[in-house]
Amino acid sequence: MKHLIPEFDLMRRRFPPEATPSMVLPCLHRIQDDRGFVADSDIAELSAYLGVQRIQIEEVLAHYTQFRREPIGRWHLQACRNLSCTMRGAERVIEHLSGRLGIAPGQTTADGRFTLSTVECLGSCGTAPVVMVNEAYHENMNAERLDALIEGLVK
Repeated sequence: MKHLIPEFDLMRRRFPPEATPSMVLPCLHRIQDDRGFVADSDIAELSAYLGVQRIQIEEVLAHYTQFRREPIGRWHLQACRNLSCTMRGAERVIEHLSGRLGIAPGQTTADGRFTLSTVECLGSCGTAPVVMVNEAYHENMNAERLDALIEGLVK
């Protein structure tokens, strides 16, 4: 995280001194963009840099589900499991992905290529079921489309 301090210093200039705790969220985003996840050492360093208690940073990490506390695979597959997706086959999508990849939601394949997660909502109810791969949406998913998607990723 130390190499990000110059960026944080620039950011800090935009905040009044009493609003320093408001920097936790954008700093965490930048750390995750840089490393891919937020490590325990990042939390300790950010706490010291901002002068906030570690618990304040931990609370932000616990509240916002987009933050990761450990590395993920090259391809992060997030399957929506909200009501709209569930009504249109999300459970079958999740089961198919688990079987195809040999992992359960929350796990990463042994080769580090794929991480499978379930999420509460991807906001694409009209095209359910939806799977997000890294930052790209894949809609109206079924077993055949999932297989083609995975085949395209492993090439």
